[in-house]
Amino acid sequence: MSATTLPLAPPESPSRRAVRRFLRHRLAVAGLVVVVLFVLAAILAPWIAPFDPSETGWARIRRPPSAVHWLGTDENGRDVLSRMLWGARASLMAGVVSVLGACLIGVPVGLLAGLAGGWLDAAISRLVDAMLSIPFLILAIALAAFLGPALENAMLAIAITASPIFARLARGMAMEARATDWVEAARGLGNPPWRLAFVHVLPNIVPPLLVQCTLAIAEAIIAEASLSFLGLGQQPPAPSWGSMLNSAQRFLETAPWLAIAPGAAIFVVVLAFNLLGDGLRDALDPRGDRG
Repeated sequence: MSATTLPLAPPESPSRRAVRRFLRHRLAVAGLVVVVLFVLAAILAPWIAPFDPSETGWARIRRPPSAVHWLGTDENGRDVLSRMLWGARASLMAGVVSVLGACLIGVPVGLLAGLAGGWLDAAISRLVDAMLSIPFLILAIALAAFLGPALENAMLAIAITASPIFARLARGMAMEARATDWVEAARGLGNPPWRLAFVHVLPNIVPPLLVQCTLAIAEAIIAEASLSFLGLGQQPPAPSWGSMLNSAQRFLETAPWLAIAPGAAIFVVVLAFNLLGDGLRDALDPRGDRG
């Protein structure tokens, strides 16, 4: 009588394994929840904001938080909560669009350098190193000042400033992939360089790029707030967390709620994106489960 063999359980798919690891990371899940709440608040701002963010009222200047104005009013009598909700649009849009632009600039350049090698790789690497040697915020301020004060120019400046990080990451991953057998086989079959880059290499570097994007969004939000604080980002009367902090600095002693709300929002959303990025890095780690 032969022994009965039990059927083996099907192997867990990489996507399910990544989701399981991510859900086990409680701080990352909390970060994801906070990010989703901020995104929903930004999208639904026209419907959930209690007042027009640009509506002034000289009879309610610098009113403290109350049942009518939950976060108080500013120096022009505008509702702080409404401006916070509309300001979330500028901050989150600047973070997402800037990082997307940085990817579109940096990833193709990095793939080109990693797969081409030679003098082209050396030239691109030296340019990337030169840009990375300048502090991120200083370079963003310089580019934004050159382009002119506007939210669109601030996003372009942040995208250009953040692109070297993605170029270096893509270059490193492309150099690793270039030495693998499957890339050598694809090259031997006559695939052109662009097909090697975008069909055979790019899909394999998506996980680290996704993690880097999440962390870069947090840095871009800080950069946008800093540029708006200096008058190089979102222009009044359109609300932005950075410009709200700039206006609030004159009233820190008499109306501290003007600075507390936007400052806390920047802190919370940046922390949430960093926690989310840490969780994604652990979940997408190909080396297996971590303790």
